[in-house]
Amino acid sequence: MLLGRPGCLDLVDDGIDDDEALRRVGQGEAELLVDELHRSFGDLGRCFRRDSHDASYRCVIIGGCASLRAMRLNATPPLLAALASAVFAAHPANAAEPRPTLALVGGQVIDGYEGPPLRDGVVLIAGDRIVAVGPKSEVAVPPGTTIIDTEGMSVLPGLMDMHVHLMILGHADYEHWDKTYMPRFRDLIMPIAAKQLLMSGITTARELGAPLEDILDVKRRIEKGEIPGPRLYVSGPFIQRAPYADYEKTFRWGVGGPEDARAKVQKLVDAGVDVIKLIDQDQLTEEEVGAVVETAHKGGKPVVAHAHREDEIRMGLRHGVDCFEHTGLATEPAYPDDILAGIRKRNNTLYWCPTIEGLFLADYTARTFPERLDDPAWQKDIPRDIAADIRRSLQNPTALDYFTLTFRRLPTLANKFRQLRETGVTLLVGTDSGIPANFHTDSTWRELYTWVQLGMTPMQAIAGATRWPARFLKKEKDLGTLAPGRLADVVAVRGDVLTHIDLLQRVDVVVKNGLRVK
Repeated sequence: MLLGRPGCLDLVDDGIDDDEALRRVGQGEAELLVDELHRSFGDLGRCFRRDSHDASYRCVIIGGCASLRAMRLNATPPLLAALASAVFAAHPANAAEPRPTLALVGGQVIDGYEGPPLRDGVVLIAGDRIVAVGPKSEVAVPPGTTIIDTEGMSVLPGLMDMHVHLMILGHADYEHWDKTYMPRFRDLIMPIAAKQLLMSGITTARELGAPLEDILDVKRRIEKGEIPGPRLYVSGPFIQRAPYADYEKTFRWGVGGPEDARAKVQKLVDAGVDVIKLIDQDQLTEEEVGAVVETAHKGGKPVVAHAHREDEIRMGLRHGVDCFEHTGLATEPAYPDDILAGIRKRNNTLYWCPTIEGLFLADYTARTFPERLDDPAWQKDIPRDIAADIRRSLQNPTALDYFTLTFRRLPTLANKFRQLRETGVTLLVGTDSGIPANFHTDSTWRELYTWVQLGMTPMQAIAGATRWPARFLKKEKDLGTLAPGRLADVVAVRGDVLTHIDLLQRVDVVVKNGLRVK
């Protein structure tokens, strides 16, 4: 070891005992500094990199002395751990380098990149950001850091549901629900839905259809930490030809001509929405749809659109819609060739949110296990009278108008899902959570489970709820994966989700923005 100027320790292979050097660092007699590229203590593991010329050495980058240089250190895992501990101990109050505040230690870490899981891993967090991810042998957890024991668990990025509706809680009669509870959407209904999603492991959600001021208020309150809920990306009202009924006009904005379409989309952009939701676009003119998409894109907002009917899809493809919603075409057995060709042409940039679990769930609820309607889990935090109202509305699921064609659609779904996958379009996990009997407490895991039942691997399904939603939102540097610098959204569930994806129905640990909320 070589001591440089006073207070700075450079490590080189010069014969001085490593234990003595580490003792000096630990006691504050000398200081070990890292260079500007590796300023974060939590990312210290990145300072120890295997030298390509000599597998027995690792590179330690030292900075802060007279010159910046890379020194080689013959470093065994125990020495690396001791060295890292010494560094943390030597910098107890450096405000520029936040100390780790939380660590998830143990279990298999699934980082969202679809590679092999990291065994016996550690996710180290400082404040609201991840600072290190790696095996326990390489990531040192500083003394005093709060530790969550995740041995025997699967640790993965917080889940992202790209199609939810916070203003509904599973009630089957929309007219009754809206007329009765709309005045309570902002202060009661939406916060209940948001909390249910967060407690189910959803740390980010795309909310696609709600009264504008209500949903923006809930979004802001969640951001301020006033109420629990996932990070929200919202559309506000639907853009469509006209509201289906007068009582819906606060969350369904009709357009009459291209200029009106531009004005209404611009109003949403100016209000602060994150995405524009377009439905029934086959009932609009080419000029109106063009105006919607052009105005949204000029304002930096993507457009998501319904895909229930052939001409809805064709219209959306012609005008550059960014993401389609639902596995549609009712009882048609397959998507037509021209639509598949249009999707393939844009498969590198187009997204599709199948929302397929709710269709299978309707059949499961009505014909296999209606007992789930009496499960207290979905009723948690809902006032007793409202929960009873929801339950009464679901008394006879097979007779509900909402499900008129659902049971006949089931035989067509596997083929349509396969067709979408084969086009190469990027699929996003979304659920239509909140529609009749599709409760916020158990919708998202069912979508992943359904994808696996239809042929995806669990890892691919997890990426559809983590990495790819983040990319759609253009937030891949903050969300969707477990890596240094990402926001610390992490969930953990006991057991192996890569074998049993349905274990996600019981998420044990939820961390959002570096804080454990469950």
